[in-house]
Amino acid sequence: MPLPRRFYLRPTRAVARDLLGCILVSRRARAVTAGRIVETEAYLGPEDAASHAAFRPGSHDLFYGEGGFAYVYLNYGIHCCLNAIAGRFGQPGCVLIRALEPVLGLSMMARRRRVAAHSARLASGPGNLTRALGITLRDNRADLTHGRLTVEPPDGLRNFRVAVGPRVGITRAVELRLRFWITGSRFVSR
Repeated sequence: MPLPRRFYLRPTRAVARDLLGCILVSRRARAVTAGRIVETEAYLGPEDAASHAAFRPGSHDLFYGEGGFAYVYLNYGIHCCLNAIAGRFGQPGCVLIRALEPVLGLSMMARRRRVAAHSARLASGPGNLTRALGITLRDNRADLTHGRLTVEPPDGLRNFRVAVGPRVGITRAVELRLRFWITGSRFVSR
């Protein structure tokens, strides 16, 4: 059962932290693949210089829309990146899903990524995880509460420690501590 819309209708930082341990599921014609979210980054509204709401034309309607929808964009013209829109209508924010611990469909993920199924890099990093799960620009605006791309509650106890630090791979607002990850996970991107 996917997370309900109300999960996403909260402040972006809270959504980013609480997505840790949840299961991202991708249902495609050929396979179902899934992974436990082990790393996220929060991106706020125009006051966050690294946020697309601050500098990327065309992303505003998504950022200011209702939480619970996917925002997928092409990074460097190569890698798709998956974000979950957070907050209520008119309150901008999104959460970049940075890394997963693969839990279902590992052989399909390995074929898509051309790496070993047991590799810690299988779905580590935003571009690697979208490739592993078959997520493309066609998934932009997908409703994460139902359909072929969903986020489900944790499949076990949430007895892990959460680390917080600065976001990585950006050049603006680098001092903000908006990156969250499960301490000790070998699947975290950095």
